[in-house]
Amino acid sequence: MTNTWKCSDCGYTYQNDTPLEECPSCKHKCEMVNVTCYIPECGSQDNIDSRL
Repeated sequence: MTNTWKCSDCGYTYQNDTPLEECPSCKHKCEMVNVTCYIPECGSQDNIDSRL
């Protein structure tokens, strides 16, 4: 399953199986947040990441 990742610095999103070490957009080593499924319809409210 391919995941959707979002850069914590610039907000760039991309799809890949695993997070990249460097953001392809801002070229920094940012935290990559998995935003594949963060809406309530995908599971419980516990899955929602407050950083999104």
